Amino acid sequence: MFSKIKIFRRILAIFTICFLSSNELAAEESNQEKTITVNSISRLEINSSINPATYSYLLSGFKEAFQKKSDLILIELNTPGGLVTTTKEILTLFGNSDRPVVVWIKPEGASATSAGAIIASGSHLLYMSEGTNIGAATPIQMGKDIEKESDMRKKAINDLVALVQSLSEARGRNPKLFGEMIEKAASFKAQEALQKNLVDGLANTQSELFKNLEGSKLRLKGQNYLLKLNNPQVTTIPMDMGQKLLNVLADPSTAYVLFLIGAALLYLEFQAAGGFIAGSIGAVCLILAGIGFQVLPLNFGALGLIIVAFILFIMEAFITSYGILSIAGLASLVAGSLFLFRTDDAYLSLSTSFILAVVSAIGAFLGICLFLIIRERKNVGKEKFNETLERHGVIVKLLREEAGHHIYQVKIGGEFWNAQSDEPFKVGDEIKVIAKVEGTMNLEISAI
Repeated sequence: MFSKIKIFRRILAIFTICFLSSNELAAEESNQEKTITVNSISRLEINSSINPATYSYLLSGFKEAFQKKSDLILIELNTPGGLVTTTKEILTLFGNSDRPVVVWIKPEGASATSAGAIIASGSHLLYMSEGTNIGAATPIQMGKDIEKESDMRKKAINDLVALVQSLSEARGRNPKLFGEMIEKAASFKAQEALQKNLVDGLANTQSELFKNLEGSKLRLKGQNYLLKLNNPQVTTIPMDMGQKLLNVLADPSTAYVLFLIGAALLYLEFQAAGGFIAGSIGAVCLILAGIGFQVLPLNFGALGLIIVAFILFIMEAFITSYGILSIAGLASLVAGSLFLFRTDDAYLSLSTSFILAVVSAIGAFLGICLFLIIRERKNVGKEKFNETLERHGVIVKLLREEAGHHIYQVKIGGEFWNAQSDEPFKVGDEIKVIAKVEGTMNLEISAI
């Protein structure tokens, strides 16, 4: 009996030793450095506030970098801050990336403040140019410091502090001072940030940045890596037209001005109803403001703009606006097309060239119609409106002969008329209108 117990204990001990050994080997493998050879770099530029357009740009830029098989993503950052919700989405994007993300605060005079400092804390490697600063990340709402507000806002502060400290610890940077950027709105100059282990180095030029990157160590998804640069090729990924337009609309001042213009135009329409021009343009402004305020989901706002565009095109045919409705419709159509399919899980997209081709075709058609209307409108009320005298035409067919006259059907400028002549003509002969026959719709014609 005792021998069986001893055998069981020995087997259990052997399994325990094997299990502990496997865990130690796994830990050693995770701590062992792997080498990333950087042959290509995708470069993105953020030179505005942090808003949904920024996230859309980074998301599409990361996808393009993966498609191009870039080995590293470089983000050149200069921002006064922005939305906390968008900032957290960007940090999640960094965390899900299979490529190292390097943030470079540049050029001289640039800053990564507020949301920019939080984004910088999530980068795998962080560099600054001399003459730049980072910090002052205390969230502001309605012109007041959140730290002085309610317990709910203090919870928001604590959440952000924990977030940046956790990220900075994972990246091997100073978590305490990153927390002070939010708690105390602390801000640090480039040299100071380097001395206090807030950044991984200073770089004023791309060559200096590459020297800093060579041999740098980083941790990516729990694995340690060592960077080796092999004369990398840098490819810049710019914002597309839709992202640039959304970036403008996402500015709070722009969205607010559009809202005021739209509301004023609708008020004018209700005060002097019947023109529809002010109300239509006001509706377009309000939809754009709704997209800027993030009240309208981007795809719904885009669809609304496209629907409004075609309503304006139809109204142009019935309302004398001298092209104003058509111009507003084209602007609405362009904006709506650029914003369409902008959700994170969208599998479809419209190329800018296709959008421009469609809008150009519609614009050309409306332009031709407008030209013809204006050309003919100047003759309204005049005797010579739609005048046929002295115009040339072609004999289509002989209708009949009566009272010594030949009655023909002729085509003049795309219109069919009945005409009479003493001269015989053949089908296809060219003629000239010399007079109108009183009391009838007939014309008198002669040979050219």
